[in-house]
Amino acid sequence: MSDSENTRESTKNIFVLGLDEANLPTLNAVPHAEEYRFHPLLTIEELQVGEVSVPDLIDRAQAVLDAFDGPIDAIVGYWDFPVSTLVPILSERYGTRSTSLESVVKCEHKYWSRLEQEKVVEEHPRFGRVDLEADDPRPPEGMSFPMWVKPALSYSSELAFGVKDQHEFREAVGEIAKGVARVGRPFEYVLDQLDLPEEMTGVGGQVCLAEETLTGVQVAVEGYVHDGEVTVYGVLDSINYPGSSSFLRHQYPSALPEPVIGRLHDVSKKVMRQVGMDAATFSIEYFYDPQRDALNLLEINPRHSQSHAELFEYVDGVPNHHCMLSLALGRDPALPHRAGPYQVAAKWYYRWFADGTVRQAPGPEDIARIEKEIPGVRVDIVPDEGQRLSDTEQQDSYSYEIAHIFTGGDSEADIRAKYDRCVAALGLDFADTVPGGRDQKNL
Repeated sequence: MSDSENTRESTKNIFVLGLDEANLPTLNAVPHAEEYRFHPLLTIEELQVGEVSVPDLIDRAQAVLDAFDGPIDAIVGYWDFPVSTLVPILSERYGTRSTSLESVVKCEHKYWSRLEQEKVVEEHPRFGRVDLEADDPRPPEGMSFPMWVKPALSYSSELAFGVKDQHEFREAVGEIAKGVARVGRPFEYVLDQLDLPEEMTGVGGQVCLAEETLTGVQVAVEGYVHDGEVTVYGVLDSINYPGSSSFLRHQYPSALPEPVIGRLHDVSKKVMRQVGMDAATFSIEYFYDPQRDALNLLEINPRHSQSHAELFEYVDGVPNHHCMLSLALGRDPALPHRAGPYQVAAKWYYRWFADGTVRQAPGPEDIARIEKEIPGVRVDIVPDEGQRLSDTEQQDSYSYEIAHIFTGGDSEADIRAKYDRCVAALGLDFADTVPGGRDQKNL
């Protein structure tokens, strides 16, 4: 066999749902990347813009896969619905490794997820369903304000509202009722593929959930399940803008005390065993209230966070994409520990809290210069020059993401200084700003 034939034999064809330019550098930085060939499978726009049709997406994906001249070694993805559910559906059809569709839906459907959580842990808020068709919708019995009202399915905290009284509750439910179908209706196709338990009979995908407001430090737990064993490989702090529910940065590693980290590991392992996930990554968000020493699970994501890939590369030496890829290929998914060039790393969300038009934004050459001048920095600009912020996709209910800035350094002070230098260097400028924008909504 020739060298070229040997190379073809050892190359693994990996199809990535929603493969994007921002993640290519970290995908190509994983161990054995020279053996992997990444193939795009559907675009972000096809997968997330407007109301998607899951059967249509399956047909489009199958057309690409069926036309491929070669072995299909893995089908992976690192986005929420519909990507999270397409991975097990397509993997089953093409004989590649994945967790079950049911285990994904038990995480993704926020109401079903809560029902599963309360079977094995106490670390979750009070919750209940809200009647979207009621003339005068009311909070679930036994719950009091303030609370969060959200759809059971959404993208990036879309249609999630913090409310502090009945008036705000009614307004939020009205907004959710108008927009819940965009994700909820396509998700009902997925629910129809499963044998649902009695407690989920008639619930469907267009569901509104109310949950008590959680306070404290927000943290994220990253891990995977391999051959039935749950492994947590990292805990990160999620820090909000002051007085806001919008993320300022994710910082790795967490600064929480070791006993709290241990509890996060224990709760995560219990809930992931309960949902029955295997051969897959996960990311779980929590709140820890140090005053009450109270831990509460916010939500389970049935995929690793691509937002954290650079952070693990900076601190541990390998992006967390490695776990996803290794599990899909039946390889050892373990990450190295603290083998990276930096002690601490962060992903910063540079946000604008009012609507406006991007009058000036840096181009690729400007960004390359900034990244060269400030070591341990990477920048992704979200809106295009000339774009109105309210036209950008998948923003939370209170702000607009302008740029994602990744920083690695020797201390928190170091990464803060790099972020400040980077923001100043970007030179972003806005026009037609609407006074008192989204920051005036309920926080």
